[in-house]
Amino acid sequence: MVDASAARERAFSFGPFRLLPSRQLLLEEDRPVRLGHRSLELLTALVERSGELVTKAELMARAWPGVVVEEGNLRVQMTALRKALGEGRHGHRYVASVSGRGYRFVAPVERSEPAVHHPAAPRLHNLPLSSMRAIGRADALGAVLQQLPRHRIVSIVGPGGIGKTTVALAAADALFAAYEDGIWFVDLAPLRDPQLVPGTVAFALGLTARSQDVTGGLTADLRNKRLLILLDNCEHVIGAAAAVAERLIAGAPGVHVLATSREPLRLREEHVHRLPPLTSPPGRSDPTAAEALSFPAVQLFVERATASREDFAFGDAEAPVVAEICRRLDGIALAIELAAARVDAFGIRELSALLDDGFRLRSRGRRTAPARQQTMAATLDWSYGLLPEDERAILCRLAVFAGDFTLEAACAVAAGDAIAGPEGIH
Repeated sequence: MVDASAARERAFSFGPFRLLPSRQLLLEEDRPVRLGHRSLELLTALVERSGELVTKAELMARAWPGVVVEEGNLRVQMTALRKALGEGRHGHRYVASVSGRGYRFVAPVERSEPAVHHPAAPRLHNLPLSSMRAIGRADALGAVLQQLPRHRIVSIVGPGGIGKTTVALAAADALFAAYEDGIWFVDLAPLRDPQLVPGTVAFALGLTARSQDVTGGLTADLRNKRLLILLDNCEHVIGAAAAVAERLIAGAPGVHVLATSREPLRLREEHVHRLPPLTSPPGRSDPTAAEALSFPAVQLFVERATASREDFAFGDAEAPVVAEICRRLDGIALAIELAAARVDAFGIRELSALLDDGFRLRSRGRRTAPARQQTMAATLDWSYGLLPEDERAILCRLAVFAGDFTLEAACAVAAGDAIAGPEGIH
């Protein structure tokens, strides 16, 4: 093992990453990777002894010195570490599990003296660590990055599970240098009372409400600041979120707002970017592995399946099955992630068969994910709960259609009671 004094003087390079232990810093192509302290300690312990088995006891002692913790804590941190490294991306492998014993760092590692120049001090932010790369979202990400300098408020809009938050966080990562007073993430999903939106925004920015008009005070505090506020999951408190965003835009010229929602905020200065599903190979095709991997939905499935099962093999024989799974999941990122995570239990062919039996709705995802994202059924329940009563009635009536349908057919089925025609359906 490299002793502590030597480790402080060295850097470790592997794949596109560079680890600087003395600064608790992991860089990917010279950009900082957001990673928790314990995950960084685990990575350092593994990289220092690359190729060697590092036992679970050694790793827990390193990450939790002097504290007795359950082994499950180690698994959680290792999962976060693998996701941050993009385990399985382009076939790269970094950390291998040794069943019942520990872990081994398996990628080639180069040891070198740290670079002379030091990276700039990290910008102010409270962004969470994103658990997913923005696979297949280069166009969407580029569009958002182009729109934000020209529009004070940009909304990423789409159905539940499509990947709105993933794209928003990727955009925020790329914009650190543009906002000298920081980028601030505000998760509105836990709120049930719209009146709490202004206070939640103020709390996320570390500001204290000094009057009953929280939004007014917040606007005054930010009047001379240049920052980006990311309002995530606006749909269920959309009126209050829109009101806060509108006053901030009007009263604080250096503030920009990036929002994610199932529907637009409908503000005058708002620019809406609608996020489409991930593309899959066309139906009735028999793609090779290389052909299938040119489609983002398949890329996401393979990356998530590899993270779930280290020996997952994706070749020409598996490509048509995975392509069919992605098509049947409509390119919805959350549904693909949930399905791929169960490859370890079922294999891809049985997984494909299970989709006929509502498996896509029941399959459970990460334990640490919000409750509404742990199953597709929970996501649908969340969406359904946001609908007004008449829209719920229309949705239930339209459920008789198994495929495409015309507006005229929808009117014939959905009309009734207070719903008289196309106006109600729209």
